[in-house]
Amino acid sequence: MTSRMNAGIIPWLIAGGAFFALLLAVTWQFRNRSSFAQLASAAVRVELVNRMQLDLVTAAEAEKSSVLAITDEESRRHADEVRAATADVERARQNIGTLLGSNGLQRERDALAQFARAFGNLQDIDKEVLGLAVQNTNIKAYGLLFGPAADTLADMDAALYRIENKFGDSAEAKTLLLLSSGARIGILRIQALLAPHIAERSDEKMDQMEVSMVREDTQIRADFRGLAALTKLAGDVDLTTASARYDHYVEIKEQILRLSRENTNVRSLELSLNEKRNAMILCLDALSALKQAILDEPIVGVTYGRPQHPR
Repeated sequence: MTSRMNAGIIPWLIAGGAFFALLLAVTWQFRNRSSFAQLASAAVRVELVNRMQLDLVTAAEAEKSSVLAITDEESRRHADEVRAATADVERARQNIGTLLGSNGLQRERDALAQFARAFGNLQDIDKEVLGLAVQNTNIKAYGLLFGPAADTLADMDAALYRIENKFGDSAEAKTLLLLSSGARIGILRIQALLAPHIAERSDEKMDQMEVSMVREDTQIRADFRGLAALTKLAGDVDLTTASARYDHYVEIKEQILRLSRENTNVRSLELSLNEKRNAMILCLDALSALKQAILDEPIVGVTYGRPQHPR
């Protein structure tokens, strides 16, 4: 009888074992599919973060090129590259935010929020830096200084030199030479002050240089009046030329000072080396934290090379 009962139980045991095996298989398959879906989602998010990091670095390089460019066209071209790379970062940020809405941990959302704040600050700085860089006022000022201003100074100097040669043996020769030399030295002093004025970032120091320029200008004009009062130089063509060239030089000098005061290249470089650099570090740190948070998500069977049971 016992053997008959055992014989009757065996089919049920077999059936139960088969059902349990089937249940284990279904559970394992479901778990594998779930793990695969989690891993795929994490991979997409990590790839987006990698792309954002790369685009940020690309934008930073283009921004430096825009600041250091010597022409408006080149500055604008690099500025457009910055804006394109930054737009790519923003698109990736929105995509990652959408993915974190249905997947991911609070730690990841916090890291993304931290990046969004840092990135917003970076965009504000970029807007200011690029707005200044494309104006190139300091470079334009240097162009005037070593181009038209220097040429005009040379014309004036040549005219005064001709005057000295024409009337070097006259009774008024000593006075003529003193006045002519005074005017030439004065304009050279102004020319020497303009270069550091263009490079200067301090308004106070610029003011001091301009006070010195005004003092030199006053003396130069006094020298020209003295020359015009000399009998030998009454109606002299070269004196008229020298005086007119100096007036033109003063006009160019005023353009240089105006451009120098705007200081767009100096200011954009300073922003790029300081505020922009600090903002960039905060953005990259936030992205690194976000990537690590994604990699730390618990996924069954996935350790990214780390031991499952570290000691």
